[in-house]
Amino acid sequence: MSTQIDRLRELVQPLAAEHAMDLEEVKITTAGRRRVLQVVVDTDDGVGLDACAELSRQVSEALDARDVMGGAPYVLEVTSPGAERPLTEHRHYRRSVGRLLWLRPHQGADVVARLVGVDEEGIDVEVPGEKGRKPTPRRFAFAEIARARVELEFNRGAGRAAAPSGDESLKEA
Repeated sequence: MSTQIDRLRELVQPLAAEHAMDLEEVKITTAGRRRVLQVVVDTDDGVGLDACAELSRQVSEALDARDVMGGAPYVLEVTSPGAERPLTEHRHYRRSVGRLLWLRPHQGADVVARLVGVDEEGIDVEVPGEKGRKPTPRRFAFAEIARARVELEFNRGAGRAAAPSGDESLKEA
């Protein structure tokens, strides 16, 4: 027997796919007497407010047509992942190339490094050098990584891309 979350995923997945979005998460939390249904979606280029609003309208219509949420009141929230969300899928790493990551390997110390490459087996990073030294390249197989997330950066060095999108207009000349 499927759970309510499974039924919600089955309902939302095709709607997200129509918008070329990946359905990252569906969760229900309680907020006082109300429930909050949160639908988290993402794309390679990020998700804009208009796209979230359109998907929210479609999900709302689909929920109204079915009794997946039951009779209790709820609030629907369609959103993109947070800036420091955990990296759990290959596509999460691929979308984070160029960004600073925090990694916790299964063995060894935590690492903060810049993600420079991703393939089917793992990731390539550059660990920043201390006291002006050059970064050190390192390789992690996915099986070696216990946890990982993007680190927020408020002050990126000169000459670095402002975003990993590859948009040349964001890079210094």
